[in-house]
Amino acid sequence: MLIRSRPSWALPERLTTPEDVYMNRRQILAGMGLGAGLLVSGGTVQARAEGDPTADLYPAKRNEAFKLDRALTPEDVNAQYNNFYEFGGHKEIYKAAESMLKTRPWTVTFDGMVEEEKTVDFDTLIRAMAIEERLYRHRCVEAWSMTVPWTGFPLKALLDYARPLSSATYVRFETFMDPDMAPGQQQFFYPWPYVEGLTMAEAANDLSFVVTGAYGKPLRSQFGAPIRLATPWKYGFKSIKSIVKVTFTDERPKSFWEQLQAQEYGFWANVNPEVPHPRWSQATEQVLGTRDRVPTLLFNGYAEQVAGLYKGLEDEALYM
Repeated sequence: MLIRSRPSWALPERLTTPEDVYMNRRQILAGMGLGAGLLVSGGTVQARAEGDPTADLYPAKRNEAFKLDRALTPEDVNAQYNNFYEFGGHKEIYKAAESMLKTRPWTVTFDGMVEEEKTVDFDTLIRAMAIEERLYRHRCVEAWSMTVPWTGFPLKALLDYARPLSSATYVRFETFMDPDMAPGQQQFFYPWPYVEGLTMAEAANDLSFVVTGAYGKPLRSQFGAPIRLATPWKYGFKSIKSIVKVTFTDERPKSFWEQLQAQEYGFWANVNPEVPHPRWSQATEQVLGTRDRVPTLLFNGYAEQVAGLYKGLEDEALYM
């Protein structure tokens, strides 16, 4: 007899929202008067989605191996509460991002310790991948959280595409640099462009996900269009937005926030409720779209999948 063990974070099948209900959620919210924030700019967003060269790929089939123990955050809530410092240091940057971020043409460069350096058009890249939808938790170091139906492909597939050398031990990600388009990049005290990094082992983990869409359509600008990361066991700042360069190296990358405040935002940044931020507790989190404050879980609830990555690293500051 085959006995299948379910991850602790997986939602029981009987509690999963049916696909037809999820796909019609926007119409339901509109009828209830709950989707006003989304519908105000809905025409523009819908037009952009329909005009996206990859729009025919969405919605993608959901990978049922990745489920949640709480309801999805409504798209209108998620889309209007964002960190994207390229467009400002406040949470309501969505209007600036939607009006200013130009996502075509868009290329991604693969360089460093690879068999062959190359630059590829984003639309060509995504069509070389098999995309799927996954339901993921997202935990911010600021102690709020949300749940998102991301669409994309495993980061491992991007590694296979890039063909790094076996001597590469880290992967470094870099976002665009265009102060004329992104006024936040005119702030000289930030170390632009935004940089993040993972070990090759972290990057190859099945949870590491390259995101190209959300809520059944191409990625909206404020989410980090057209291509970003999702590393759900880490604090959200590790999930870099609007990627233009992927570099393979044997030197640990020093990320954007680590350059600013290494004692608060370290390289590893794994979620741990027992390790407080220097200025606030990480024991609980505020769930966006509700009034709920819930306990935070080790590795954001994904310990079964990732804890093994950190064996032998007890002397490292793994959680901040």
